[in-house]
Amino acid sequence: MPSYQDILDYLYASQPAFHNVGAAAYKPGLTNTYALMEHLGNPHTRFQSIHIAGTNGKGSTSHLIAAALQCAGLKVGLYTSPHLVDFRERIRINGQTIPQEAVIRFVTTHRAFLDELQPSFFESTMAMAFDYFAQEKVDIAVVEVGLGGRLDSTNIITPLLSVITNIGLDHTEFLGNTLPQIAAEKAGIIKPHIPCVIGETDPETEPVFLSKAQECDILGDGLETTNCRLWFADQCGYLRRCRLREVPSCELHGIYQDKNQQTAYVALKVLNNTNITLNGKQLLITPAHIADGFAQVCQLTGLRGRWEMLSTQPLTICDTGHNSHGIRYVVEQLNDLHRTHQGQLRIVFGMVNDKDVDVVLTLLPHDATYYFTQAQTHRAIPAEQLLSLYSKSQITNNQSPITNHQSPITNQSFSSVQAAIQAAQADASPNDIIFIGGSNYVVGEALSQFS
Repeated sequence: MPSYQDILDYLYASQPAFHNVGAAAYKPGLTNTYALMEHLGNPHTRFQSIHIAGTNGKGSTSHLIAAALQCAGLKVGLYTSPHLVDFRERIRINGQTIPQEAVIRFVTTHRAFLDELQPSFFESTMAMAFDYFAQEKVDIAVVEVGLGGRLDSTNIITPLLSVITNIGLDHTEFLGNTLPQIAAEKAGIIKPHIPCVIGETDPETEPVFLSKAQECDILGDGLETTNCRLWFADQCGYLRRCRLREVPSCELHGIYQDKNQQTAYVALKVLNNTNITLNGKQLLITPAHIADGFAQVCQLTGLRGRWEMLSTQPLTICDTGHNSHGIRYVVEQLNDLHRTHQGQLRIVFGMVNDKDVDVVLTLLPHDATYYFTQAQTHRAIPAEQLLSLYSKSQITNNQSPITNHQSPITNQSFSSVQAAIQAAQADASPNDIIFIGGSNYVVGEALSQFS
């Protein structure tokens, strides 16, 4: 019998993973997925689901919804990506990761078919999740889109509710170079007669969602009639002119989480009003279920890496924000935090090569000391290159980085995340702030180091 590590080695070697190699692993379309589902007996039809897409926040929103549903007494499957430390983070039931034995059993049982079909890593992982959820008879599964929506493997499900958190410029090589183009791809998860919640809109993306909603017959006359099944969470509660009440307090502390909480809150309220029966039980989501779920979301679901405090002296925080849309919020919160501390801000930072690097670098705080690094993935931008790009961006924008004490800052590059963190810790005083981020991979390696 192969070991768990043997199985992981096989999956990574035979089915290149997007989080390791990027575009080479991307297989758009549903042909392989339908073949996998048919081979497995169509497990995706044996449980109810909620489908969540978006540029940023879909992971946090998925976990918030799952936590509230757990508090409502349901057996909740949760499928998300990528993982930060352990592959099994992608597949959970009521917060518990899929057992190693289940991973081994799935691959060994179906290895001949996987070898013949040659699906992507994501396709195989999703099939494993759906098969596991069906076997364990979950009441409902919260399913996060991998990339885009329309052509994503997860788009084979017919959910009870679709959710799209927001639209930003990311994965433009696959989804398009404009916000409307990207919105159209993500709107591909909207299905006829299935309610949909849109977390954030703007003048460029809202018409895309309205058009798709009309095409799917979920748009009421003027958005006011009771047959409307499209809700804009950033503009309304249930109907366009009803302001959303303040959402419950939450275990997640990033300022960007306010919007994710609001999106999850509206989604749960919509779900509660759909008169759903799950495995013979009438779904009932009370305000207390939502409040308890939001307050304990990390404990209940295992969510990590979202403005997570790793140490107190010096204060050390990590966050998975990895594109300009997400980094803007991270930098805003970092600047607010730095203003309340007398110490130096030290940033351990690495990125991968398919992100809007030039834009992100111009957003970063100018009065910080940087420890540029690279995670253990082929997609990582070499640390020295990132340092050079940052230095050039400072010159271009006429910035002259200085510390609070007006002494010059010396930024450095490190070939490993561990070395960068150790250097930042060695340089830091107890009053300093260390921030670790720029990519999921950097945060994942940091979590391993601090655990």
